[in-house]
Formats: sequence, structure tokens, C-alpha cells
Amino acid sequence: MSGPHDLFARYTFGHPERAAAELRAVLPAHVVSEVDWSSLRREPGSVVDPELRETESDLLFTARMRTGQPLLLYVLLEHQSSVDRWMALRMLRYVVRQVERWRQEHLESTRLPVIIPLVMYHGPDGAWTAPRRVEDLFDLPEGEETQTHWRALVPRFEYLLDDLTAEREEALRARWGPPLARLAWLVLRYGRTGELARKLPDWVTLFAQVHADAEGAEHLVVVIRYLLWVERNAAVHAAARRVLHSVLDGQRAEELMRTWAEEMLEQGVQKGLEKGLARGREEGREEGLQQGLLRGRAEAILRILTVRGVHADEETRQRILTCTDMATLDRWFDRSLNATILSDVLDERVQ
Repeated sequence: MSGPHDLFARYTFGHPERAAAELRAVLPAHVVSEVDWSSLRREPGSVVDPELRETESDLLFTARMRTGQPLLLYVLLEHQSSVDRWMALRMLRYVVRQVERWRQEHLESTRLPVIIPLVMYHGPDGAWTAPRRVEDLFDLPEGEETQTHWRALVPRFEYLLDDLTAEREEALRARWGPPLARLAWLVLRYGRTGELARKLPDWVTLFAQVHADAEGAEHLVVVIRYLLWVERNAAVHAAARRVLHSVLDGQRAEELMRTWAEEMLEQGVQKGLEKGLARGREEGREEGLQQGLLRGRAEAILRILTVRGVHADEETRQRILTCTDMATLDRWFDRSLNATILSDVLDERVQ
């Protein structure tokens, strides 16, 4: 199942106009000038290994050079929390797969199209440090002159890299592209750095530009949902609420936050069911299921409070998590949807 990074990246950069913005930011200037960007089209299919689906998302685009020559642009969106030393080898494997697929579909051709591989990285652990060339992965004999001779005997392949972690905020905001692409770069860059809550207020104008687009309402929902997923803390959620209130009317802003809370409820209940069923195998299915439902509802209440910017201390958290009365949990859940302080939720005021 796709994770939030995969879904957000595919939604944003799966569209040709926004993909063009990403590609034009990284490709060499002479290539940018030679591509007919109006011909850029997204192609179906994926060549990423299934086991890597949660950490990577790949997008394949076709375009034509201004001379009419075909061009394939392969974009890998890297979501790993740590730098992968073997990325050059993996990218080579993906490109070879795509070439083989292309050959099967173009049996009459005697030449291969140019495939340009690009990795976008936005991990939380600092800049990308892995080799970008396959030849740098080989253990060659020592000596500069000796290595030069040996390099001629090993595969030569290099991928382009868009390391968002190495980009300054001003540079990302100044990139060419539609508002959603520029906002996505910023969100991906700062989403897991601990700086997101402080940065969000500075992006209100960009949020407003995104909302002004023909599909702006949908774009805004996707961005806010990703923000709340990637940083589940009260400060980010409070900042996201303020941004929404700056861009939308109050009622619509609260509707979006409530929708998010309901989504978390569904997930909390689902997790509770899974835990309960697992526990039920040992303690008895009916008892385990009931415990799972209670746990799921309690976790949903705490998540909603976080979304609404209501801080729950450890004593309060334990009170909610250890509650064994579903009617009480239901009452707290209903109150949490509109709560601004803890006393709006619990039966008595929490000191």
C-alpha cells in the first residue's frame, strides 16, 4: 500500500506541467532548451521493485526534442530516511528494464531512446552522499593513472540528483513552475526537519496561489493532509489550521480539519481492530476484539486533540488510553471534534 510520501509526490509531480518544473530545475541548460516541453507526457507503468514501493515512487515521461527525436525521462522520487550507497546500481537496473520494455514495443527500431534518470531526495538525515556514478562503486586498483585505465573496463552510468535537503528556501521558492510544485518542494524539504511549524506562516501567500488555481481546492486538501501526516505534532497542526484560516473562510477550514480527524478515527479503529484480533488469538477472540475497539477509539481521541492543537499531558493520555467504558470514550470522541481545551472533552476540568 502506498504511503503518504509516495501519494503526495505522485499527485504533485505526476502532472506534466509540474513534472516539467522539476525536470527543468535539474537538467542541464542545453537539454532544457532542446526539449519540446509541450510534448511532455506521463507514461503508465512502474519499474521499481515491489518491496521498495514504500520508500520510492517512480514516474516515467516521454517527450520529443525540438528536432523530433524521442526522449524518455525517468524520475525516481526517493523517500528513504537514509542515503542508499547503491542507488547508482539500482538506477542502472531500472533504466535497463525500461530499455528492454521499450525494445519489445518498438521491434522495428535499430536505436534506443535517450533515457535521463533523476533522483529527487528529501530525507531527514542531511544531504545525499552516495556515489552518483556506477563506476565509483567498483573496487579499482590504486593509483590515479591506473584507475583511469580500469574505469574504461567497467560500466559507465550516472544519474541526476535533486537533493532538496541541500537547497535553501529562497532558491526553492524562486524555481520556475506552478505554485503547487513550488509549495511541494518546500513541504518535502522541511517536512521532517522540525522546522515545519515555524516555516508554514511564511508560505501563506503560496498557499493562496495554490488555492486560486482551477483545481486549487483539491490541491490544498492534498497538501494539508500530507502536512498533518508527515508531522504529527500539535505545533504543526496548529500552524496548518492558521494557514487554512488565512486562505479559506473559517467554516471551510474547520471542515477540512474535521475531515482529517475523521480519517484518523478510521485508521485508529482499524489499528485497534488489528491489535485486538491479534490479542484475541491468545485471550479469546471476543475479548480481544473489544479491547482493540476500545484502544482504537482512545487513540483516535488523542489524535484529534493533536490535530486541533489541544495538548494532553501524560496523565490525561493514560486516563483516555486506559478507559474501558465505550460509552465514555464515545462521549469524549464527540466532544473532541470541536474542542479547544481539554475541559471541553473530559467530564471534569483537567488542572
